[in-house]
Amino acid sequence: MKLAAKATASVLALSCCLSTAGATSAGAMTLMDFIRGGQGRQQSTQLSAPVSANPAQTLDPGQSLGEPPRAKTPMPTVDAPKYYTYKADAMRLVSTAHFADPVVTGAVADASPAPIAVDTEASQRRYLADARVMATNDIAKAIETYYADQSKPLLWVADHAVSDKAKAAMGVLADAASVGLDPADYAVTPPSADTASADPVMRDRALMQFELALSSKVLMFVQDTVRGRLDPNKISGYHDFKRKDVNLTATLDVLRASTDAAAYLNSRDPSNQQFMQLKAELAKLRAEAGSDGSHISISLTGTLKPGGSSPEMANIVKAIQHRGSDALKAAHADLFDAYLGTPDYTPELVSLVEDFQREKGLTADGVIGPSSVRAMVGENNDAKIQKLIIAMEQLRWLPDELGPRYVFINQPAFMVYYHNNNQEQLSMRVVVGSKQHQTFFFENQVQTVEFNPFWGVPQSIIINEMLPKLRADPNYLDRMGYQVEVGGRAVASSSVDWYGSTKSISVRQPPSSDNALGELKILFPNSHAIYMHDTPQKSFFKKDMRALSHGCVRLADPRAMAAAVLNTTVDDVAKQIATGQNKAVPVPQKFPIYIAYFTAWPNKDGVVQYFNDVYDRDAATQRALDATSKARTAQI
Repeated sequence: MKLAAKATASVLALSCCLSTAGATSAGAMTLMDFIRGGQGRQQSTQLSAPVSANPAQTLDPGQSLGEPPRAKTPMPTVDAPKYYTYKADAMRLVSTAHFADPVVTGAVADASPAPIAVDTEASQRRYLADARVMATNDIAKAIETYYADQSKPLLWVADHAVSDKAKAAMGVLADAASVGLDPADYAVTPPSADTASADPVMRDRALMQFELALSSKVLMFVQDTVRGRLDPNKISGYHDFKRKDVNLTATLDVLRASTDAAAYLNSRDPSNQQFMQLKAELAKLRAEAGSDGSHISISLTGTLKPGGSSPEMANIVKAIQHRGSDALKAAHADLFDAYLGTPDYTPELVSLVEDFQREKGLTADGVIGPSSVRAMVGENNDAKIQKLIIAMEQLRWLPDELGPRYVFINQPAFMVYYHNNNQEQLSMRVVVGSKQHQTFFFENQVQTVEFNPFWGVPQSIIINEMLPKLRADPNYLDRMGYQVEVGGRAVASSSVDWYGSTKSISVRQPPSSDNALGELKILFPNSHAIYMHDTPQKSFFKKDMRALSHGCVRLADPRAMAAAVLNTTVDDVAKQIATGQNKAVPVPQKFPIYIAYFTAWPNKDGVVQYFNDVYDRDAATQRALDATSKARTAQI
């Protein structure tokens, strides 16, 4: 390969794209676009969705200049997933026609003047048929199933009054904000004292209305605490979750038998440590509501480098003293005591800033730019509370327990964490998808490490980025050393009609030092063709904002991650790579990986950290929560 061709191949290898990634204008793609677009990635063999060109007609390299130019066809594109207008679950009227016992109803209605013993609950139940309660369809069905069974007792009313069990349940619902939910969604008003002392018929009607209303709100609360208020798949095409099932009919049976309704309702929240830490942080911030005088303004224009000077230096030191950890404050206590507010950015202050940057996961170079200022200034409590509420909602989409061993990728943090034996054992920087090529939000199972991988070029790159070049130069892929197959048959790219159909072509890059995936990739097969991989483009890991790829997750230290998931050593991984042979090694035992998106998340020390909403995904989630709250106010 000529030097120029090899350089071009290296540049193309920077491109990484999902098979469903967003399309830019294909005709506008330039060499610099490839460089900015970032590192390429391969679909796994079992997931590849080959795209193909029609070989029926080939380009004639000897076409004479006198021939009429070929008719131009529209350039196809592959579109990115979309964000949706969230449609909340509709509310309907609970059907109460079968709730009253016709025998009891008739007996009470036709009662003779002679005093007879009347079952108090049975006499009340006839008024269940008059209650009018709105609920989502699954909640309504559970209520209809429970109360149609005449053998099952009332849950919340006893002796013509609201029971203690009902009061305990209402206390939990009123405290819903403590677990990131909206108490207004679960508000129930018990009958007033005036109603209770009025006509017995009015009293019992009001009590039966209360009975059904509280059951509907309790079921909504249980469902929300277990699986969240939202169906994440209705937020965007980037969300991919199997929504949890909640057995609501069984929930009413459990509450009927329970002697401590409050304890049962409180136990429905996720039990993992991260949820408890988010909950504690939410309580702390709400306790500080209105008294958060900690916001420090830093008006820095451009960047401040070591040896420079700025009138904002005093605010920078003050902000670090406020936002830094106790360990950082202790390490620089003498500096804080001696600092006189001078504007000079001295070596001692550079050391302080570097330690602060390191603590916040930023590049510890002592250069104070926008990312460092954001970390120093922080966010006000209202913004943090909103992030916490969204994080608690999203955590409910994941398993109740994340497991003793798992990989957790937090996209807004641009970090990946490996947990084993319930402890974080490894963490590193990652590069995730750009805003135009976002990484999805889902969970899966780590299955395979592939050494010296091929890069199977995704359909979106072939169509959106390669096709314009191939139409201008059919030899393009041949010159760059890529392998082309049409219908499973190896062909030269120059023999393919790149103006034809694109349904059965596959393009892949063989293992090499220029390969877009570097030395290895770690597979957790999924419909989005996302995986973790190495990259020859190491400079991206030095950046603070690392949403730079076409969707896959690039690892700063892929050998360490491969060793962790394979339960082996880095030396063993190095030996596998050194063979130069393509080889797939299954992990000894599959375990979960969470490709997640949390702008508020606790670190290994339990300290909640906050991150920028790089994809505006929190904003979309908040709109969905607002739509849900509005739908729940539907009136009869």
